Amino acid sequence: VGAYGGRREIMEQVAPAGPVYQAGTLSGNPLAMSAGIEMLKILKEPGVYAALEKKSALLSAGLAALAAKHGVEICQKRVGSMSCVYFTTEEVCDFPTACSANIRRFVAYFQVLLENGVYIAPSQFEAGFMSLAHSEEDISRTLQAADKALAAAAAVPS
Repeated sequence: VGAYGGRREIMEQVAPAGPVYQAGTLSGNPLAMSAGIEMLKILKEPGVYAALEKKSALLSAGLAALAAKHGVEICQKRVGSMSCVYFTTEEVCDFPTACSANIRRFVAYFQVLLENGVYIAPSQFEAGFMSLAHSEEDISRTLQAADKALAAAAAVPS
């Protein structure tokens, strides 16, 4: 949920009153706003962020263990419930190091995850997100699929 505002003379420049066009996905949509308000209420509940962190750490640790099992080097970047996996031996700290990751291994990983019912963003440059809706069973199923996907990635030459 986002909003902006300003002095009257600035806001009057925004369509439909003024010449500056402004748009956004679901802007002003009552259903989207209702969902956003409900989500903000949930996020205020005690323990929510700790639960997200626990789930995210569980997935991250599982991926690291599976990568080690298959002998494939990965660099995981994670901030809270948002994460990325890069197939590289380097620490990814900027765009050039992200670009140095093995894209062919990522493609194999992505395809096998998808074949096993796990959808991640189709680019190694996009983050994945853990949500409150994900259960430990979801994480377990994801790791089962990742076991196969990391085996496929390991088979791709480095």
